[in-house]
Amino acid sequence: MGRPRRAGFAGSILPFVLCTACGAPAPRSAAYRPRVRPVTVTAVPLLTREMQRVYPFLARDFGAGGVLEGKEVYAFEPSTVTAVEGDTLALTLVNPEDDAHSFVLGDLAVAMPPQQAVTARYVAGRAGIFRFTCSVPTHLPFMYGTLVVLSASQLGPE
Repeated sequence: MGRPRRAGFAGSILPFVLCTACGAPAPRSAAYRPRVRPVTVTAVPLLTREMQRVYPFLARDFGAGGVLEGKEVYAFEPSTVTAVEGDTLALTLVNPEDDAHSFVLGDLAVAMPPQQAVTARYVAGRAGIFRFTCSVPTHLPFMYGTLVVLSASQLGPE
């Protein structure tokens, strides 16, 4: 007759796990509550006429008949913003450049004066994917971004 074996950690926790797994489902937490999300979006230069001094090959691109004739390439950083349906975006729009920009998202249009930061608010009213742009003609079609609005009904408990 041998010594009685002691149940190890697995043996002592297994009944608890099995008992817990068979119980009633865990109570669901309250539905998603919209919140204010602070977001900073900055206008950044990618390819501008001023860069021709540093990158001489750009002279041809910005010149007559060049691929960038009459254009400059800027971007929004970040280029993708994510929110949940019902959230309010507290936007800080920063323009460190000496060129004017704008931020257009749905019915929101905000001027971004040179070397300034401006604020705006936007309510993400419905789920979907929405494009925001700069409406300055010489910055189109390059300067844009995406707002991804998740459906509040598809989120799990917080």
